[in-house]
Amino acid sequence: MSLDERLARVRDRIAAAESAAGRPTGSVRLLLATKTQDAAAVRAALLADAAATTDETVPPVLLGENRVQELVAKAPELTDLRPELHLIGPLQSNKVNAALRWADCVQSVDSAELAERLHRRCAVLDRTLDVFVQVNVSGEPTKSGVAPRDTLALAETVRSLDRLRLRGLMTIGANSTDQALVRSGFARLRELGERLGTMELSMGMSRDLEAAVAEGATIVRVGTAVFGTRG
Repeated sequence: MSLDERLARVRDRIAAAESAAGRPTGSVRLLLATKTQDAAAVRAALLADAAATTDETVPPVLLGENRVQELVAKAPELTDLRPELHLIGPLQSNKVNAALRWADCVQSVDSAELAERLHRRCAVLDRTLDVFVQVNVSGEPTKSGVAPRDTLALAETVRSLDRLRLRGLMTIGANSTDQALVRSGFARLRELGERLGTMELSMGMSRDLEAAVAEGATIVRVGTAVFGTRG
């Protein structure tokens, strides 16, 4: 299958999941997770999506990078297309300056220390940054994110920092073939979002986006299903 065909298939999956959940078309945004993809491949995906998305109710794709070094390397080559760039991987304090040169949003805020570091740097740059609090709903030690029990406190810390705009919550679903377990994690994130008020929910990837949409995802992060298996 070509990139265009894979992208169309993912768009169809999202639309079907929206319909099955009784949600309107365009309520879920597609974020392309572009880890290990070069700028040419990312550009091709952006152009293919722009050409195929003629329904004005369907928003354009977002771009997500896991690694700051890849964000810094690729973003300058895509500026003419003006994509919205999200950092979706862990952010070390010593890479905040580099990330903020290009990121429109950081989805991986998992500590008060990182939030405060971002706030201070944004004050120097005289800008406001959209952020998501990352939550480890599965409790798996290999995953980043704040524990669910600490999510509300961290979210309130973020809200107290006037250079940050709390946009929502993010999680990575459980690494399991048990769909009930995966979906229960997404439900936990939705419940946390409801306690915080109207929150965007970034959850669901290539293998589990339908479950995420059913539980209220507003952003699904898809890489493999569009770009193929990473080499």
